[in-house]
Amino acid sequence: MTAWRTGRLKAAVRAAYRRLAACDLCPRRCGVNRLRNERGACRTGLHAKVASAGPHFGEERPLVGHGGSGTVFFAECNLRCRFCQNWDISQQGEGSETPVHRLARIFLWIQGRGCHNLNLVTPSHVVPQILAALSLAAARGLRIPVVYNTGAYDARATLELLDGVVDVYMPDLKWTDPEVGARLADAPDYWEVAREAVAEMHRQVGDLEIDDRGLAVRGLLVRHLVLPGGLAGTQEVMTFLADRISPRTYVNVMGQYRPVGEAHALPPLDRRVTRDEVAEAVRIARTAGITRLDR
Repeated sequence: MTAWRTGRLKAAVRAAYRRLAACDLCPRRCGVNRLRNERGACRTGLHAKVASAGPHFGEERPLVGHGGSGTVFFAECNLRCRFCQNWDISQQGEGSETPVHRLARIFLWIQGRGCHNLNLVTPSHVVPQILAALSLAAARGLRIPVVYNTGAYDARATLELLDGVVDVYMPDLKWTDPEVGARLADAPDYWEVAREAVAEMHRQVGDLEIDDRGLAVRGLLVRHLVLPGGLAGTQEVMTFLADRISPRTYVNVMGQYRPVGEAHALPPLDRRVTRDEVAEAVRIARTAGITRLDR
């Protein structure tokens, strides 16, 4: 964590908390005063809310190893997809408000369990709290790589605060069509925002680097959940990654979509994806020039 070693992390904490006073951390730019516990689109006030924490063995191979990926699932979300696969956490808000000092202890506990990394799931709306907890934990010996596991609806200015803090960025690129974004998350600007966010992530950490144990130590790992009926815009996603980011972008084409939340009222999201749809997404990725696929 170079930002901690150079002292930049403390400055980033101060800058991030200043932005909570009229919150513009994410592209929603709600402007509420979260320092006074006001809540906007993410329904989160001063304290982050943690739904669960512990070793996870269902993540990508370079994250799991033998000790698992140390996931910390943050409740609520700034994107709030109507089909979210973690509906109970992101939409129903299951979890407990967790002050920064307790969050730092969770981070250290994750390391103590032998996890290979600290995997921050849905972190976009709680970046100040994460930075503050990382500062405390780093002072007490936190050394494992930090993974930023996001829906990619991230403001570039907020990502810049994470430069030198995050080791592995893991955005899930969801769709490209503004009409789909408006329908599924009230976010017609999603693809515009996500492209800029991924470019900034790659600028900071580059292509994914894997050590001799097969573990990710630094870089960009992109997820892409295949949606029914081609709603995910796979062709445009893969072309963007290959041509504008890097053909060596490590990509996980995910075929585990299932209808949850409001999906049953949003056809074609009311059904699972087919094997043919997943196979076609993989074909598209390879044809676009992506050379590193995790499946």
